[in-house]
Amino acid sequence: MYARPFRLLFLFLCTVTVAGAVPAQTSPPPVPIDTYIHQSWDSLTRSTSDCASLKDPKLTTAPILYLPAGEKVPTAIKAMQQRCKVTVRNLPIRIKHLGDVSPAQLPAPGLLYLPYPYVVPGGRFNEMYGWDSYFILLGELADNRLDLARNAVDNFFFELDHYGAILNANRTYYLTRSQPPFLSSMVLELYRAEFAIDPREARDNLRHALPYLIRDYTLWVSEPHLAGSTGLSRYSDLGHGPVPEMADDNTYYVDVIHWLLAHPDQTPPDYLHKLLPTEASASKQSPHVQSQHGSESAWDCAAHCPATAADGYALTEDFFSGDRAMRESGFDATFRFGPFGGSTQNFAPVDLNALLFKYEHDLAFITATLGDTEAAVAWSEVAGERRERIDNLLWDESSGLYFDYDFLHAQPSTYPYLTTFYALWSGVASPEQAQRLVANLSLFEQLGGLAMSTLPSSGQASGVQWDYPFGWAPTNWLAVSGLARYGYTTEAQRIAREFTSTVAANYARDGTIREKYNVVSPEADVGVAAGYKSNVIGFGWTDAVYLKMQRLLAIAK
Repeated sequence: MYARPFRLLFLFLCTVTVAGAVPAQTSPPPVPIDTYIHQSWDSLTRSTSDCASLKDPKLTTAPILYLPAGEKVPTAIKAMQQRCKVTVRNLPIRIKHLGDVSPAQLPAPGLLYLPYPYVVPGGRFNEMYGWDSYFILLGELADNRLDLARNAVDNFFFELDHYGAILNANRTYYLTRSQPPFLSSMVLELYRAEFAIDPREARDNLRHALPYLIRDYTLWVSEPHLAGSTGLSRYSDLGHGPVPEMADDNTYYVDVIHWLLAHPDQTPPDYLHKLLPTEASASKQSPHVQSQHGSESAWDCAAHCPATAADGYALTEDFFSGDRAMRESGFDATFRFGPFGGSTQNFAPVDLNALLFKYEHDLAFITATLGDTEAAVAWSEVAGERRERIDNLLWDESSGLYFDYDFLHAQPSTYPYLTTFYALWSGVASPEQAQRLVANLSLFEQLGGLAMSTLPSSGQASGVQWDYPFGWAPTNWLAVSGLARYGYTTEAQRIAREFTSTVAANYARDGTIREKYNVVSPEADVGVAAGYKSNVIGFGWTDAVYLKMQRLLAIAK
């Protein structure tokens, strides 16, 4: 960990001269960073009645828009269909639960209809994402875009009604998984903003939201999202095989195989399948080889999935189960759940269970606000039970950190990860536990903010994108917000300065805001050793977190 004087020097240089590790720019950005962010809500807004919104940079297929089964084509969509020459189809059946329709049942992948305009992250992510939307909503509200914030929540209600869950994003290849559950937090942030304008309408909206919240919550406390007999929850995807959305990074799974073969001592035995001679020969002609237990559909693997075989080996269905669950977690990719997340489905994660604890407390607050005291008490008791399980299985007294729990092998992880600070944001930590966590900030704190983990994940200096040395807006914000919640304002302000200085310095250099940053050597031009190697420009949640952190620092003044 760098000494405090050096960190202060870095912040000074970022603010005044934009020097240090960040290369100088020959000309200033076209607009100030606050203007860039203010304009981004409109530049990143999409609508399923707009031609550009249907394009999927991750796939090369012709755009298709899918409506719910039985849904009549709205007038705006009819006009778009003629204007953009886009195919519009209905889903084959009404979806009641996640997984009722498999992407493989559809003739081709496409965009899922949503009734209201929405803000996308940016770049290759040209659709409405699950957990991104919570952080984006914070920025929208901070920038007085109540209209977009309300749209986001109402679109998620539509997804629950017509697609069975809040999806990873509104593409058909996401019909088998959700993303981290932030809906109750979104609803309450919106409630507070609306209450300041019209308390009666805000309360009516809260009452309307309640059944949707319970439906979303129920997904996470039912199979296949139960973490064995622990009483906790896990991430799980109902799909099989490789994911189509990696088609624009066709070397991802091949890179994984190469790494696993080069590190046999770190590779679980169920990750790789040695191909028979005939299979190996066939894989040279078509690298889309599935494991012995895998299957191929008419479209999603043969034509659209990335290569999954190399050097006489193929990834197994066990690995793909973990890979898909990792993507539901939002942390794709990390070595926190085994190499490249291949064992994610075997863990009860700190982040998910902290989120569910907050969800249960939110439901207690909402039902109490609506006058249902009995339900409020019941939800508080459920939250109390989860807190006990988290304390018993996820809290490590000796280190003062929360760790994920491998319920398959009945043992805690030993991988320090930044999600330990979800316990502060969610309120699940006791004051004593919070004090221990704050004492461990130095494990993660770097010149440019909080890194995801404490060591490079893949044995290479740059690791994979959700590990050291990278820092991300959402996890930095949750930690900062959690620190402030427990009264550690000095620490919260310090990290907010570090992270916003990183974002501002890079904006001064190239006029962009990115999805992630190297916070050890703070820069946007990250060099990812394995996994996603790009650093997408946009970027919705970074815009939002920058605004929120700047507001926090302004209040401190």
